[in-house]
Amino acid sequence: MGEDLISPHHPLAGWLGMKMRYGQLHALGPSCLSGGWSGAAESVGAAHSPNLCSDSRVGINHGTRRPLAQIDPYGEMGPTKLDAAAADQQQQQQRDQNNQHTLDDFVILKTIGTGTFGRVCLCQEKGLSAGGPSGKQAADDNKTNERYWALKILLLKDVIRLKQVEHVKNEKRILAGINHPFIVRLEWSHHDNKALYMLLEYVCGGELFSYLRHAGRFSPKTACFYSAEIVSALEYLHSKSIVYRDLKPENLLLDREGHLKITDFGFAKKLTDRTWTLCGTPEYLAPEIIQSKGHNKAVDWWALGVLMYEMLAGYPPFFDDNPFGIYEKILACKLEWPRSLDPIAKDLIKKLLVADRTKRLGNMKNGAEDIKRHRWFKVFDWQDVISRKLEPPIVPKIDSEGDTSNFDDYPEQSVDESPALTDSQLKLFDDF
Repeated sequence: MGEDLISPHHPLAGWLGMKMRYGQLHALGPSCLSGGWSGAAESVGAAHSPNLCSDSRVGINHGTRRPLAQIDPYGEMGPTKLDAAAADQQQQQQRDQNNQHTLDDFVILKTIGTGTFGRVCLCQEKGLSAGGPSGKQAADDNKTNERYWALKILLLKDVIRLKQVEHVKNEKRILAGINHPFIVRLEWSHHDNKALYMLLEYVCGGELFSYLRHAGRFSPKTACFYSAEIVSALEYLHSKSIVYRDLKPENLLLDREGHLKITDFGFAKKLTDRTWTLCGTPEYLAPEIIQSKGHNKAVDWWALGVLMYEMLAGYPPFFDDNPFGIYEKILACKLEWPRSLDPIAKDLIKKLLVADRTKRLGNMKNGAEDIKRHRWFKVFDWQDVISRKLEPPIVPKIDSEGDTSNFDDYPEQSVDESPALTDSQLKLFDDF
């Protein structure tokens, strides 16, 4: 099946599963769902086995680029583990109430991204005017983006055709079970006889990838800010035995204040021990993934080291025109350090990019605490980090909550144009 190419300037490359990096575009393998909001996937060649969860830059026929200690992610700032569990239960009850919604409760305003079997649309709740909420609703600081949402629409016929059923359901299950200030929030899900729907908070600031490419590289202060928010999110996911496995600038969105939101949970998985699935982006793969030794949550800390390097240098530490060249460099683990790289950040990156995962920072006895205590983060109060009290270094230019200026224009398409499934096919999605 051929590649379905999109513009090299596509602002949603990381979300739609059609990945662009260094001018080269690559489509997804057939056995994984990746792509943040739209979850687009594309089968490429015949080099994939059924259990190969391969993203845009993993696999023979692809081009190039692109248990931890159970530590309370809230530290001493508030909830105990019991309190956090109660909060999660309360959130799930709220989601159950939200599932009383119907599609008729929303007006679809505009398509802001498309992919092979899905699209993401900006939508608005009916009865809420474009002028904004007023009264008590406007004063409620805890209810942001109430009016506008990103509605992810996946066509059932294509989900089945591309063997994405379990991956789609897995992504929904994981998103429905988590709640963190730096992770995109799933508000509601639904399916009819033609499509799956996931209602996500609308993150209007665009990808961190776009800002990094525009800047060339980030200052140590900027990179440190984003790294801290990522550490907070990964620590939370790991406390729930979830490995993310797709950390990179394309999957990091900025909200209107400039704080990060991690998106695209197509590769995320709940682990009890290890997993052997090959998935990720070549430049960000940990050695144990390449060597098929089985991997765990330590791969996320390796990826953090790669991301830190890329933010500070402007390019990833392991890069080659050929994926196998990238793999060789990762396994050799020989790094070239730019003279401009901050020496304290360099020390942390070295401790994250350790081939032996048992000696990798974040995966030892103290878990993420070892990373949080590193001197690169000494200026941060971690309670302030998770409370979003720190001032973001980049504030997106946003006119309103429903601003779509960070996204391209796309032709509109109705779900009604897709054929309905049979009863036997619909049973596949009974638990969605």
